[in-house]
Amino acid sequence: MQIVEDIKPITYLKSRAADVLKHINETHRPMIITQNGEAKAVIQDPKSYEDMRNAISILKLLSFAEEDIREGNLHSEEDVFKSVEELLNR
Repeated sequence: MQIVEDIKPITYLKSRAADVLKHINETHRPMIITQNGEAKAVIQDPKSYEDMRNAISILKLLSFAEEDIREGNLHSEEDVFKSVEELLNR
């Protein structure tokens, strides 16, 4: 990924908004918008944004699971499947 190609000043966004939207939707790469030489915003296509949010959610679940393991909050496979079967048979 060439991140340097995806950094644009706000004037570029103002004058070429349609081109920016086309670019991010075709490449699925975010674009960093700068103002006075500082990064101020990131523009991203909806699919990539959704994928990123889903990945973050999975990482959070894994973090919770790791914490449970460290704290010894574990259940055997047999107990888990038994609980699931009981829920399904209600």
